Amino acid sequence: MKKPVILAVDDDPGVLAAVERDLKRHYQDYRVVSASSGEEALSTLGEMVGRGLDAALLLADQRMPEMTGVQFLSESRNFFPGAARVLLTAYADTEAAIAAINDAGVSHYLLKPWHPPEERLFPVLDDLLDAWEVIHLRTFEGVRLLGERWSPATNQIKDFLARNQVPYQAIEVGGDDGQLLLAIAGGEIPAVFLEDGQVLVNPDIPTLASVLGLRKQPELPTYDLVIVGGGPAGLAAAVYATSEGLKTLLAEEEAPGGQAGQSSKIENYLGFPSGLSGADLAHRAVTQARRFGTEMLVPVKAIGLSRNDPYRVVQLDGAGEVNCKALLVASGVSYRMLGVEGADRFLGAGIFYGASAVEAQRYQGERIAVVGGGNSASQAALYLSGFAREVYMLVKGDSLDSSMSAYLVKRIESTPNITVILRSQVVAALGDNRLRSVKVETLDGGDQQDVEVSAAFVLIGQQPRTEWLSGLVARDERGFIVTGAEAITMRGFDRWPLARPPYPLETNIPGVFAAGDVRAGSTKRVASATGEGAMAVRFVHQHLETL
Repeated sequence: MKKPVILAVDDDPGVLAAVERDLKRHYQDYRVVSASSGEEALSTLGEMVGRGLDAALLLADQRMPEMTGVQFLSESRNFFPGAARVLLTAYADTEAAIAAINDAGVSHYLLKPWHPPEERLFPVLDDLLDAWEVIHLRTFEGVRLLGERWSPATNQIKDFLARNQVPYQAIEVGGDDGQLLLAIAGGEIPAVFLEDGQVLVNPDIPTLASVLGLRKQPELPTYDLVIVGGGPAGLAAAVYATSEGLKTLLAEEEAPGGQAGQSSKIENYLGFPSGLSGADLAHRAVTQARRFGTEMLVPVKAIGLSRNDPYRVVQLDGAGEVNCKALLVASGVSYRMLGVEGADRFLGAGIFYGASAVEAQRYQGERIAVVGGGNSASQAALYLSGFAREVYMLVKGDSLDSSMSAYLVKRIESTPNITVILRSQVVAALGDNRLRSVKVETLDGGDQQDVEVSAAFVLIGQQPRTEWLSGLVARDERGFIVTGAEAITMRGFDRWPLARPPYPLETNIPGVFAAGDVRAGSTKRVASATGEGAMAVRFVHQHLETL
């Protein structure tokens, strides 16, 4: 397997030699190369493309003659749009560095000097490379997936492997290797080839998860806290609960990270000025929770809840029942489906809900659409614009300002390959074995036009995952869980049995809490979901003290 490349660029021979020395010493799993100018570095990138090499990290000095570091890093996106980019700057250049984060796709900037590298260089680069590994899923000889690019079943497995951070190698049936593997699989696809020689032909997700060793059965009959949902709220609660000594089980229906884990970039999360992908956030949080001792079940769906006071009993699909002294519902929301002709037919073959980094790379140089006008849609459009030739944003509203943060509006308007079409809606998805175009209707006069696109990424609203709580836990008219004092005013439920009022994140059932997007009145932001998850643990402790 070819090692991915770290490229360092600096016109000062002494500095370049020192950077190269430090990088080679610390990153032995990568191939470290150097260039003394932006022009030379671009030539190197071109040669890498021709040789089939991949670039993981580009590190460039800002103050180079003829071509600055920002100019080089911006141009480098034409060769390796997914590489991490770091700018080395002097203190006086920090304004340019911050602008570069917004305009040139720079991942981070570092002030010179970076010594000692163990404190001021390697921690930053380690995080960036870890994130690159998660997104790009460096292939290895273990799991191989044989399938077709436009096959919904193939793409479903790709999405599952990627979101659960299982490295794999994707092989198309059209190549020589693909034909050989197709014969081994008996002519059927998709097929998963495991390192031990097993071949799974068109496996369902639970079977694949079990074979890959993902845990699906709880170790204990009873826990202090069960968390349903592995998004930011659930993962934050898991970190705090297990770090504080609670026996904690987390059950996630699809993959850690939840809906946030499908986000191409989160830019307003505190402490990450250049943003981070949802996959990166999920990877960090899962690692942290497991380090403290959280037990995780993936993919396991909660299908019911009952009371056996003082315990709450959660029914898990395929995993039986589990008792807990407290339950946190952090099951989040699902993207609202498009609901037009052809949308279901092309699901996974051009129609996608959310916009993960893995999907973005499939549409390098193509024309795509983003359906929606909120922050999630704008973040998706901006990220996808770094890969696609042209991005159409199809927005129902009269303007972007009414539903989008101001900083995102400015960036959308300044990105040349994003075209915003206001007061429009998709009324049909068209194609053959894959999506070829979407039929767009204007809300003013009802005029229709076919917009030729290879993919449509749909982000048009959310619906909570709370059906399994129906009739027991109070929900509002849209299905979001009601908490706090309002929960015990809802009609049709048992009377609140305790002398104390419910805690702010507690439902109408003592010891059952809700946090994050699934909760009525929540802010629907990653940071607030994380805060609610952490806050819920405080109330769990208070509840446990009364048992």
